[in-house]
Parts: sequence; structure tokens; C-alpha cells
Amino acid sequence: MKRIIAVLLVLLILMAGGAFAQDNAAKPNDEALKKIISDFDQYAAKARTDWKIPGMAIGIVQDGRLIFARGYGVKTLGRKDPVTKNTIFQIGSTSKAFTATLAAMLVDEGKFKWEDKVIDHLADFRMYDPWVTREFQVVDLMSQRSGMPAYAADALYILGFDRSYIKRAIRHIKPVASFRAQYAYQNGLWLVASDLIEKYTGKTWEQALQERLFNPLGMSDSSADKQSFLNAGDVSSLHASEGDKVIVLPKNWEFLDWSYTAGPAGAINSNIVDMAKWLTFQMDNGKVNDKQLVSTAGMQVVHSPKTIVTSGSDVHKNIFYCLGWLYMEHSPFPIIWHNGGTSMKTMVAYVPEQKIGIVILSNYVTQLPELLAFRFFDQYAGKPAKDLSAEALAELEKMKKEEKTRQPVAPKKPLPAMPLEKYAGDYHNDVYAGISISIVNGKLNLVMGPKKVKMALREWDKDVFAMHWLGDNPGAASGFAAFQVDPQGKVTGVTIDFLNQDNDLGIFKRIEKEAAQK
Repeated sequence: MKRIIAVLLVLLILMAGGAFAQDNAAKPNDEALKKIISDFDQYAAKARTDWKIPGMAIGIVQDGRLIFARGYGVKTLGRKDPVTKNTIFQIGSTSKAFTATLAAMLVDEGKFKWEDKVIDHLADFRMYDPWVTREFQVVDLMSQRSGMPAYAADALYILGFDRSYIKRAIRHIKPVASFRAQYAYQNGLWLVASDLIEKYTGKTWEQALQERLFNPLGMSDSSADKQSFLNAGDVSSLHASEGDKVIVLPKNWEFLDWSYTAGPAGAINSNIVDMAKWLTFQMDNGKVNDKQLVSTAGMQVVHSPKTIVTSGSDVHKNIFYCLGWLYMEHSPFPIIWHNGGTSMKTMVAYVPEQKIGIVILSNYVTQLPELLAFRFFDQYAGKPAKDLSAEALAELEKMKKEEKTRQPVAPKKPLPAMPLEKYAGDYHNDVYAGISISIVNGKLNLVMGPKKVKMALREWDKDVFAMHWLGDNPGAASGFAAFQVDPQGKVTGVTIDFLNQDNDLGIFKRIEKEAAQK
């Protein structure tokens, strides 16, 4: 789940010089459009290789028609099988808009209202603060303004916890901001939104999605489960970075199921042909084949700003979160969009006033899908086409160099750790449940979560140990484990820094042997 805010900041920097007053921009004629698409096609093909993306697919929708659909590169690095317009990709967090649309349908049916209190419909719903629990509305579930830290406890998906556990864990996550005060991207609350959908449809979220959206829209190749992804014939492989290299993840990758656990926040598998139908449906404000599946009023709620994401730009490009979409002020017209990242990267975007939209699916996580979409919209509006790809690559290289200078340096004369037996044992916190630390071949190993994810702990300095993932999870967070020791030399807890997230989510208390036995 690539952090949206990081992409937004880079895009704002790159686009800051691109303001171009053209409030009454006309659509390009057929000849001009043909030239725009030809130039864009060539630019996208080159940019894909510059970003080392093995494969990508792009679809462009104008006035309800798919006017361009093409695959670039290959489904699997090192092989020759090309990406086509029918190739299935994971679309990640662009799945959220489907969940919001299902909710809008139920509002139309009178099952609940956007301003209804969640607890009035789901009696077991809890936030950390009782007042917030009482005041939390249905619309808040999808507006990214809960007060929790951004991406709160998202490691639960990778560690193998199920949806039921993750929803209950929310009540233990301490806020870092006031309720509704600021933007912070979440995935867990979308699971609560799906509970409403399941309660009032009598179906699972996946079944409701299939019956209420995929079937009416004719999205016959789309799905929202792991097995369908594995069984698909024309399907892309997942890729990841390992240092400066791009590698292929195995088809049976042990962490493949995390996005399907995230379900309503990021589980959908689809292709360009089907996503073009989805984009057309959104651009037509809930209508398909002259039938209004969702009221225009409901779609207006889904597409309208709810939470400020960024503001104060000197080029007046404020960005707001809607419900599964972002609304970005832009010249000549605003853009509605959302991206998504698993081990793939997606961008879905459109300009309502111009009835033009684009879908970009790729099998490696980079910023290119967003950059291509915004460049295309500028070209379509007749604005100067900036080389956003080259500028972003330069910015990325600069960031990488700066990051290397911030890497922790091992102390030249580290203090010795205590005997390892003193650190071994069981630890617990309310969000991530239990972890177990034991001695394996004379070294400390940590095991956490239902998947029994293993991490090696290597001595760094006294009671601080460097952490390294064991197993097939390239690019995963590592960091440090810092043990708390009382004045008598007894270990009382441990802090896993990559789980901390601006509060104490990563602090685990040691469980005494007697308590553990009970």
C-alpha cells in the first residue's frame, strides 16, 4: 500500500510551474486527439523502461468509449509473454471506490444514511475514545479523518491476522490527532464499512460486489479473491525491488493473501477493458445502459471533498479526500482520481467537465502511473507537456541518496548485550497480540502473527538489536528492537520501531511465565 501522501508531495513539486490559465478549454478535435495519443503512447513506452517496470497497461475513455487500450512490456520479468488489454492486475486501493459506491446504493435504498452513527447499526464498533465511538458517522468510515495515525496497524495484514481481528484491533489504536481534524490514510475502517454492506445486503462483500457492480457493468474478468487471481489465464506476475534490482515474486508468494484480507480496501483484480467500464460508470454518475444504478445525489457524495489532504500551494492545487476518490484542483478543470499499490501499482483518474478518463495498471510499484495520468490530462487540455517522468526520476535519485546518508551507523564500540536468555520470552500488546523471542543457533529470533513471520535479531548496542526479515519478503521494513530493562536488570518489554507509527503501537510488554502458563 504505497503511501498516497508521498506521491502527492512529489507531484505538487513537479507541477508547481505548470499553471496555465485556460478556463474554457475545448476538447481536441479528432486529428489533434490522434496526435496527443500517439505522443502519449510513445512517452509511456519509454517511461516504462526508464522506471524499470516489467509490464503495464493503459486505457483511455472519452465520452463513455474506450478510445485507446494497449499493453506494454511483459507480464513476468525475464519472460516474453506480453501484457495485453485483457491482462489481469491487482488494482489495490482503487478498490475503495467500489466499496463507497456499494454504500451509496444502500443509502439510496434507505438502509442507512451517510450521517447515521455507525454504532447504531454495528453495536460492536469501537474506537479508542468512547466519545469518538458515539459520534462516528458512516461517512467518517471512508473519509480518512479518524484521528488515528496514517496506515494504522497495516502490518496486521502482512502478519496474517483476519478481518475480524483487525476490526477489533481498531479500538486499541490511540489517536494522534483530534477526530475529523486532519487527513490520515486508513485501510482498517473500510472493513467496518463492508460490515454495513454485508449486514444490509445479506451477502459477503465479495458477493455484493459481484452482483451489484461487476455483473451490471459487464466486468466479466474482474474478481476480488486470491484464488481467482491465481487461476486467471492472462494475468501479470507480482514484482518487487531488491536493492536496485527488480525481481519476480513467486506465484505462491506467502504474503499474496494480504490484499484479499484487506478486501473492501484493496482486493480487486481487473484489467483495462473492465476498468474502462467502471470509469465510464463513474463518469456517468452511476448510470449504465441508461439505467441509474446509483442516484446522482449518491454519486455526488462519493465524489465530493470531505477532508483536506494538502493545502496552501502557491499554485492553488489543493487536494481533498472524498469517499474512495481524491479531488484535486487543477487548471483548466479539477481531476478526480485514486491510486492503489499492492506489489502492483494502479491509477484511475478522470476530468468530469471534459468526460475524459484514464486507467493505468502496472506490475511494479513506482510513481509512473500517477505521472502519466497527469501528463495526459495536460496534453488533452492543450497545455505544455512537461517531462514529469524524467523530473520525478531525478527527484527519486536525490531522495535515495539523502536516505542513504540517514541510514543508522553501527556504533564503533557497542556495549555488550546481556545474556540472550534474559531477552527470550513472550511479549504482548493489544493491537499486534503476542510475539515470541527465542534463541536459535545462538542468536535471537522473533516470531509474530498468525503467519509466524520470523525476524532475526542481531546485537547492535547493549539492549538494542537490529531486525532483519527472514523469508520471502523483499523490501519489507526491518529496523530495530529496543528492550526495556528495569534497574534490577530484568527485561520488562520491547519496542519494535517499524510498528510504532507515531504512538505506542510497537510497544510490547513482557508476559511473565506464570501468566503465560495460565
